[in-house]
Amino acid sequence: MDPTNPVVQLCVQGTQAEYAGRPAEAAALYRRAWEVAQDDYEACIAAHYVARFQATPEEALRWNLEALRRAEAVDGERVRDFFPSLYVNLGRACEVLGRAAEAQRYYRLAEELGLTHAEE
Repeated sequence: MDPTNPVVQLCVQGTQAEYAGRPAEAAALYRRAWEVAQDDYEACIAAHYVARFQATPEEALRWNLEALRRAEAVDGERVRDFFPSLYVNLGRACEVLGRAAEAQRYYRLAEELGLTHAEE
């Protein structure tokens, strides 16, 4: 990812706020990243982070699906390394909603790409 990209910068700032214990600030930065996204690549990144701060599991799933949809619209190389994380997040969102079979499907897709889901 290009560290000079405004969406990437906002998501990095959001992650820093998140890990510093400032979730409201993090959520606002991720939402701002979504608002300034100019293409599917940037929207994929932003949606991936926006999903982290949703009030309901259904909304988290919706944002994770949006991130995947946007990633699938981008030429492969730019987002190729992003897919494992997208699949794990989708798996977790489905798991929280009690959709075990769907969750396992996403976890398998992530594992096929080299990212193993750790059970909590």
